[in-house]
Amino acid sequence: MKYQQERAVVRTKWQWTILVLGIVFLFTLPLYAGDYWLVWLTNVTIVIVAVMGLHILTGLCGQVSIGQAAFVGVGAYATAVLTMRTGVNAWLCLPISALSSGIVGFLFGLPCFKLKGFYLVVSTMAASAIIVWVFQYFGGTTGGSNGMTVDPLKLGGIDFGNTPTFFLLAAGMMVLATLFAKNIQRTSTGRSFVAIRDSELAAEVNGIPVFRQKMLAFFIGCTFAGVAGWLWAFSILRVTPDQFRMLDSMWYLGMLVIGGWGSTAGVFAGVIFLKLLELVLNDHITPALADAFPHFATQIRISTAMVINGLVIIAFMMYERRGLVQVWARVSNFFGGRGKEYIGRMGRGSKGDDKSGIALGP
Repeated sequence: MKYQQERAVVRTKWQWTILVLGIVFLFTLPLYAGDYWLVWLTNVTIVIVAVMGLHILTGLCGQVSIGQAAFVGVGAYATAVLTMRTGVNAWLCLPISALSSGIVGFLFGLPCFKLKGFYLVVSTMAASAIIVWVFQYFGGTTGGSNGMTVDPLKLGGIDFGNTPTFFLLAAGMMVLATLFAKNIQRTSTGRSFVAIRDSELAAEVNGIPVFRQKMLAFFIGCTFAGVAGWLWAFSILRVTPDQFRMLDSMWYLGMLVIGGWGSTAGVFAGVIFLKLLELVLNDHITPALADAFPHFATQIRISTAMVINGLVIIAFMMYERRGLVQVWARVSNFFGGRGKEYIGRMGRGSKGDDKSGIALGP
């Protein structure tokens, strides 16, 4: 394989075929999917955008953060305040929301990135708590605990308050965010992030400005969160402080663990896996358990999804630390190796040298 082909985002014709078919399938979903599934898929695409930012910060640069949901909230509240209180155009709010989250992330990152490991995690937890506290107690601007409503998004005669139309917008944003994240990995900046993740000392010895690159990773990751916040605000048309809990940031991190650190495909795998698991638990397993044990119905409805999701994340950390991407790689290699072995046996047999003595070739 040539060097240019090795570095390409899509390397083979088979991958191109899968990519084209996947995009066609994605953007034709409104033709045959009902509103229930489109709403669920819209939520999935928004979470993918947010986790893609965390992938850059944590998966590539190795800076563990449990404040990503709060930065999504910064983007959502920036959108709500600007559109509803100052009358700024909703589309102009997209870059403003992205930059707002990036700048807030940068400001919190200045003291945070003097820290490492456990202390960095605790500092991002503190940042999340401070941001959510601002949402809740600056009621004159943010609406306090009641939050703020947002008017539906429009562009000319197109009403994005319509579920299928907004899904197409969210899906388009997800594709663009994925392309951007994928290409970052192929640049010198992305390679610097990976070098810092693997060994800060080695990266610094090799001339990489570690602190500056960490700050850049935090800014880019939070910018993704701001885009997700813009989408979130126009998706549900209301923003409240309890939508951006620290627990949600932990689930985002868990999605990276399940999907596989350092992989854009892992972001998709982790988000879809955990969201599907949550869907099955909330719609089927939890109601069944609540009916079977009526005396504990309230506790079951509150805790079942959290307990099962947590156990799944722990299981992946214990037994499959490289996530679903590595599982898929092993399966592909297994069947690929078996396929090559089979083709090799057929090739040897076609020359008439199989043990049965039957000449399979001409």
